Amino acid sequence: MGQVFLASYLIGLREGLEATLVVSILVAYLVRSGRRHQLLPLWAGVAGAVVLSVLFGALLTHTETALLADHRSRELFEAITSVLAVGLVTWMVFWMRRTARRLKGELTGRLEAAIGVGSLAVAGIAFLSVVREGLETTLLFSAAAQGATTTTTPLVAISAGVLTAVLIGAGLYAGAIRIDLSRFFTVSGVLLVFVAAGILKYGVHDFQEAGVLPGLDVLALDVSGVLDPTSWYGATIAGTFNITAAPTVLEMVAYVAYLLPVLAAFLRPARTPAAAPQPPGATPARTTSSQPETTEHVRA
Repeated sequence: MGQVFLASYLIGLREGLEATLVVSILVAYLVRSGRRHQLLPLWAGVAGAVVLSVLFGALLTHTETALLADHRSRELFEAITSVLAVGLVTWMVFWMRRTARRLKGELTGRLEAAIGVGSLAVAGIAFLSVVREGLETTLLFSAAAQGATTTTTPLVAISAGVLTAVLIGAGLYAGAIRIDLSRFFTVSGVLLVFVAAGILKYGVHDFQEAGVLPGLDVLALDVSGVLDPTSWYGATIAGTFNITAAPTVLEMVAYVAYLLPVLAAFLRPARTPAAAPQPPGATPARTTSSQPETTEHVRA
């Protein structure tokens, strides 16, 4: 399957589905409200977000391969990129967990306000709604693919992930398929936390390679005899979760110090507010879940 394939595919699938759901909500609202003439500026905004994301990715690649000539500068650049990507993916998974249920209402409210301003504002709403996902995808992909021996495999993987997300989103919009989005975002969020922990571990190693952090030669363990880095399973584990056979002590400390508390916080059930006392004979109020929407909420 190739090193970093699963990590790149997961990033493309998760971020691509979020962007696809956002676009589906906006398109469905325009269609239902009889404003199909606003679809053109909406798609123009989406296209602009995609183009900017691709240019951002090209800038990252050009900076790393052409502008940074010496080894230490490249290691520092990769380390800083990794730390930024970890912060971004952490914020992203918790943001989706917290705001998923009101995402549709917020998007349609902003779109309605933009329609009153004009087509340029509609394009701007679409652009801003999608460009965040695009820039996140680019930065995460850049950090996750840093250990790859070739750029072909991660590019194919993330493209396949995005294509899968688009097909799923189209199927949800058309009502052809139904999935539990709550479970999907929970499972993919857990996997992304593991990916982020691996990216942080890689970033710490880059800081050690650059001489910023000590302990490059102080290994926490060496299981090369069990986890052969040249085997398919060793490459898959290393590429997906950055679990290597001979990590340094500082790498393992960073990995565990990030993974355990973040994973525990993400999986902790959200607290629901206590119900207010009701007078005798009153009908109990319905409670709403704090988990992401299922497919019943996707279509407008």
